[in-house]
Amino acid sequence: MQILSLLAGIASILLMIVGFIPLLGLLNWINIPLSGLGLIFSVIAFFIAKEGKRSGSIAGIICCGIAILVGIFRLMLGGGIL
Repeated sequence: MQILSLLAGIASILLMIVGFIPLLGLLNWINIPLSGLGLIFSVIAFFIAKEGKRSGSIAGIICCGIAILVGIFRLMLGGGIL
């Protein structure tokens, strides 16, 4: 489960970076819900994991959270959210 959350975090960061390319900002509409799912998986993995083995889920939480916040900010700048 932690590997899934870490992969979701990495994928959301990569899609966020691609979404910064002009005319590809539409990817943020796809990235935000996928990052939300990754964030849910990461939180579940965080609570399932044992005390010393939570680093993958913490990294997933951070990456997905950053991707969601930056994606929303990018959509507000580009006029995607009114």
